[in-house]
Amino acid sequence: MYKYVIKRLLMLIPVIICVSLLIYVIMELAPGNILAFVTPDDATPEQVAELERQYGYDKPVLYRYAKYMGGLLRGDMGVSFISKQDVFKTYMQKLPNTLLLALSSVFVAVCVSIPLGIYAAIHNGSIQDNASMVVALLGVSMPNFWLGLLLIIAFSLKLGWFPSGGFEGPRSIVLPAFTSGISLMAIITRTTRSSMLDVIRQDYLRTARAKGVSEKKVIRIHALKNALIPIITVIGTQLAAVLGGSILIETIFAWPGVGRLVIDSLNSRDVPMITGCIILKTVTISIILLIVDLLYALVDPKIKAQYTKGGKLS
Repeated sequence: MYKYVIKRLLMLIPVIICVSLLIYVIMELAPGNILAFVTPDDATPEQVAELERQYGYDKPVLYRYAKYMGGLLRGDMGVSFISKQDVFKTYMQKLPNTLLLALSSVFVAVCVSIPLGIYAAIHNGSIQDNASMVVALLGVSMPNFWLGLLLIIAFSLKLGWFPSGGFEGPRSIVLPAFTSGISLMAIITRTTRSSMLDVIRQDYLRTARAKGVSEKKVIRIHALKNALIPIITVIGTQLAAVLGGSILIETIFAWPGVGRLVIDSLNSRDVPMITGCIILKTVTISIILLIVDLLYALVDPKIKAQYTKGGKLS
């Protein structure tokens, strides 16, 4: 088990190198840089040259990248070009808000989708099953930005039940969490239904019923437990997706999280902040996926044995 965890953590090293290099190259190829935001309109050529030297733009991109990676090896992720604040501290200040949004979204999705998926599987082929799949299809196909704007118009502007943006208390999380959770709910519902359909047809469930075990216990204890692996996989990957792709939701609802920080930094060409945020997002998502893999061991003893013996799945 420990060997497997260490191996997964070591795999982050080439990932971080590739991600950071890609960011630097893309920002170099993108039009404009930080000098467009900090150079005065009446700046002299000498002042422009000094600003280029100050921000490192008098050197090639590979030199700037190597210098950044040297600082990263010492635990220094740099300082923001705009706010002059430490990148790591700024990220950690925003991360709790993004985690709150992601966990709330997944909580909303799981509370609805797993019971709905089980219900659809039990009533396979019925009107209830078809209705559940229609709801799931609508959730998958509905764009988040469109749903978010509709919710703001209906529940903020018209009814005034919830704030339209920002973080002003528990009520502020409702609309963004619901907007993000709808698409997650649809995906988890479909996965739960499919996984449960594979399990409830197994012979050991027929044996349990023949022994007089109630249908609720058969579904809740025997069927659901053996159908959890695909469900855990989807929940974990969707949680990682929300953390990595919450930029749109945070922008719509003016949520003070990492996604909005990335957008603001991108608009101002703040390379150290963008690079640091993407690297830390990559590490966060990788850790979440590692936790998902370790949860498999709690659900299935066979997987735990494979982790312990070989450090990997066969």
